[in-house]
Amino acid sequence: MTTTLEIPSITAEQPPTLADAPQWFIDAQTAAWQTYLDTPAPSRKDETWRFGELKQLNFEEFAPAAFASSEDIDVQISGLDETSAQFIFANDSLVHAEADLPDGVICLPLEDALQQHSDLVEKYFMKGDTKLGSAKYAALHKAHLTNGLFVWVPKGVEVEKPIEVYHIVAGEKCAIFPHTLIITEDNAKVTVVDYFKNASDSSGLVIAMNDLIAGNGSQLNYSAIQDLNLDSKIVQINNTEVDRDANAKAFTLNVGAAWARNESLSKLNGQGSNSDMLSVNIPTGEQKYDQRTFQHHAAPHTNSDLLYKNTLFGKAKTVFSGLINVDEGAHYTDAYQTCRNLLMDDTTEANSMPGLQIHADQVKCSHGSTSAAISDEEIFYLQARGIHPKKARQLIARGFSVEVVERLENEALEALALGYIDAKFDTVA
Repeated sequence: MTTTLEIPSITAEQPPTLADAPQWFIDAQTAAWQTYLDTPAPSRKDETWRFGELKQLNFEEFAPAAFASSEDIDVQISGLDETSAQFIFANDSLVHAEADLPDGVICLPLEDALQQHSDLVEKYFMKGDTKLGSAKYAALHKAHLTNGLFVWVPKGVEVEKPIEVYHIVAGEKCAIFPHTLIITEDNAKVTVVDYFKNASDSSGLVIAMNDLIAGNGSQLNYSAIQDLNLDSKIVQINNTEVDRDANAKAFTLNVGAAWARNESLSKLNGQGSNSDMLSVNIPTGEQKYDQRTFQHHAAPHTNSDLLYKNTLFGKAKTVFSGLINVDEGAHYTDAYQTCRNLLMDDTTEANSMPGLQIHADQVKCSHGSTSAAISDEEIFYLQARGIHPKKARQLIARGFSVEVVERLENEALEALALGYIDAKFDTVA
């Protein structure tokens, strides 16, 4: 006897389109569904899935999340004390919104932005390439997309306090598809923090994407804090475009989920542009984190700096694959790529594959990866000062992560990240 889900699986049929959505968006979703069907699933032969957990890509058991209200989200909202705006989405439905933003700033749920600012959304929505392995799942995201956050900051405007966005999945075997689209016009500035959480112990799936477009001379800061439960999965795809003299900073913190796949592409389009790609990951037990990055220097006199740090416990596994690509003519590129792994147990596994593709002269590019355990001498040094061995290990691991967190250069954001990091370390025996 065959049983079926009351709600079709996310992989079974094309979902209905949004009511009152513009025609271009309806057409894009229809095309995306066909792309999903036509694109083969990743295989062991794909370099972008080397060392990856292909068995995690069976999404047939997940159904589109049903409508949720504020009563459905029994979850602690522990974020920043001061914000310019806060949005809470449960199963991609907006359940809370408050904002105090400068004049001219557009900050709306994507569902509303599609109706009120259709041309502006169309100009920037999912224009980047998905070349790091998950093109099939980017198409699935696009086909199922119903909501997220749209932020547009006009020329010369600075949003002083961060904008917070919570994406909460509620219900057993439910999938959500949040999207964050942020544009800073010339000399504008904004900071946005995305949170990914569960409303219960139920198994959930998040397929999230964000587009970050930093205009000339602007500053765009983005942080993603992933704190899903240990029965959930997440695929998160980031595309960043950085124009002349602009600065983009993207930070990812992974402490939750059974399996997380992060793909981050940063393209530097204008002279003097700068991109910082930062990540702290603390897998424990049998958690698995898979990270793929691409630093694309498309113009001369550009800078990028990637720093990823992983602290692994138990039977945890991480994969890092990063590439610095310098186009022809992109002379005087300055690019760095560093992945460091701290192995807290002999049973952990860290795989690192940094790489370079240089097609220009007069460049300064370096890449490297290290994996090491805490030495007995370090533990003995702290024990001699009255610190318990377990606490000593946590202090060393915390210090290992702090180097990345300090690069946020914002005390409130640093304290926020360290709070999640400390909470994760407290769960480790």
